[in-house]
Amino acid sequence: MESTTLGGTTGVPAAPPDPRGPGWSVGVDVGGTKVLAALLDPAGRVARTHRAATRPGPDGLVDVVTTAVRALTRAHGVPVERLAGTGVGVPGVVDPVTGTVEHAVNVGVAQPFALAAAVASVLGPAARVRVENDLNAAVLGAAHTVEPGATARDVAFLALGTGVAAGLLLDGTLRRGSHRAAGEVGHLTLVPGGLPCKCGQAGCIEQYASGSALDAAWPSPDARPAPVALLDAADAGDARAVAVRDRFVGAVAVAVRVLVLTCDVDRVVVGGGVSQLGTRLLDPLRAELAREAAASPFLASLGVTDRVHLAPRDVPVAAVGAALVGRGEHV
Repeated sequence: MESTTLGGTTGVPAAPPDPRGPGWSVGVDVGGTKVLAALLDPAGRVARTHRAATRPGPDGLVDVVTTAVRALTRAHGVPVERLAGTGVGVPGVVDPVTGTVEHAVNVGVAQPFALAAAVASVLGPAARVRVENDLNAAVLGAAHTVEPGATARDVAFLALGTGVAAGLLLDGTLRRGSHRAAGEVGHLTLVPGGLPCKCGQAGCIEQYASGSALDAAWPSPDARPAPVALLDAADAGDARAVAVRDRFVGAVAVAVRVLVLTCDVDRVVVGGGVSQLGTRLLDPLRAELAREAAASPFLASLGVTDRVHLAPRDVPVAAVGAALVGRGEHV
């Protein structure tokens, strides 16, 4: 099922721009189950969004991405050829120079696939298409939308979803890493000899701080998401639920602390599916960070607690970041 709706704003005040003018861009965030796209106006505001189910495999990805772009531009009256660019954020190993994707098994792409070229060939000869890793796109969107108007140059986007990983914006530049593995904090060992991880290690942070970890530790007895069911049980005084919750919050705090201590980012923006808990996650996370800082003058001096924010719930940050990539603001 597909849907296209008017979007919110990113807090940048401006007069309504001419849809026929330059500067518009589209960002498409491709996930394992859904695709969320956003049309950005020249001032960087979300004008319209589009949601659809992911179609895995090279042909499916090209179809769902190009359909999203055309749906947004057609609904808002922006000619495709007038777009400053289209950006696609996708999980896996991405070469942003060639626009090639590989090891994106969650979306059905295992071998190298020239996604940017394939999308551009469908959209037309004037199309400018760029591809970026989904977490790199998300950190760009987070920097653009958290505290709008501020200059955010050192930001980490910590995604708590099926796994745990971070996108890094350092001194205004994406940090991809020499092997494009920067930000893989989920595979740092938290519990030596602990729960087995799909990466082949044991006791990884991902096994304790992810949405899938909560699904395994506290299966929901009804239609509620596992994180919600867990916190409801903990709030009701269930001792085992309290233990699982505290272990989860402690693991997330470790990931935050690692990002601050290794990269000294101004902000750690927590996103991903688990972040939808809102203050039910943020409050205990900040309390745990404050407890740790109370025992360490060094941590206290860094003000880690104040650096943690939640991704805005009403803004598709990864799609926004992909649109910024599409218009060439970050290469």
